[in-house]
Amino acid sequence: MTDTAIPLAGVVGTPIGHSLSPRLHGHWLKRYAINGHYVPINLAQDKFEAGLRALPMLGFRGVNITIPYKEKVLMLADVITDRAALIGAANTITFRRDGKVQADNTDGYGFIANIRQQVPDWQASAGPALVLGAGGASRAVISALMGEGVPEIVLTNRTRNRADMLREHFGARIRVIDWSAAAGMLGDMAVLVNTTSLGMTGQPALHLSLDRIRAGTLVTDIVYAPLETELLLAARAKGCRVVDGLGMLLHQAVPGFENWFRRRPEVDDDLRRAVLQP
Repeated sequence: MTDTAIPLAGVVGTPIGHSLSPRLHGHWLKRYAINGHYVPINLAQDKFEAGLRALPMLGFRGVNITIPYKEKVLMLADVITDRAALIGAANTITFRRDGKVQADNTDGYGFIANIRQQVPDWQASAGPALVLGAGGASRAVISALMGEGVPEIVLTNRTRNRADMLREHFGARIRVIDWSAAAGMLGDMAVLVNTTSLGMTGQPALHLSLDRIRAGTLVTDIVYAPLETELLLAARAKGCRVVDGLGMLLHQAVPGFENWFRRRPEVDDDLRRAVLQP
């Protein structure tokens, strides 16, 4: 690969047809008049390793990784960033000029950048955060909140043992509570984050009473379909500051695009409209 080659990047997963990443990166490529391409790559599980290793030879500078390969890809990487190692998963792969495969996780970066863009005066030190869910997205969110200086993270999951496992992984700043106790904790929280799929289009609803939540609490949902979830609508009615999940998707794409196409892109309203178009 040389600098005169047309830069290629993409997103790898299976299935992949639902991914918004090609539309997202395609908007930036057009905006900055970059002669490059970003494509969806559907790799079956038995072809994942061979397919990924072949991409640099085809001119790819890197790829995003999505379900079901975010954890598996760490076993194929030569270099793993600290945040990817802490989270235990990667979503951004760069094929370096020295031939090494670098794995990074930018989900936590995207989560925080989204909050900072939509609520610029947010102070991480203002108080504890209640995090709903203990899956892969929760790992990225917890890591990011801890890195920003949130004093305590209260974690709850429908299956408690998964939350207990994250507490063992991240340490004493995590306090695990039962799922049924979450609503009663809201009066003490400065931040509420839903990292589950509950409330997403086609998924069961998230049943969480906000009766005890304080006005001004930051409430964010990583779900972005629908853009305004029932949680966010209810929180807005209570006077909370709400942050939708689309910005996390948009901001997590920034570091990869910059690595692959040598231009740091901007997340703005034009990008949101382009990604949301029917």
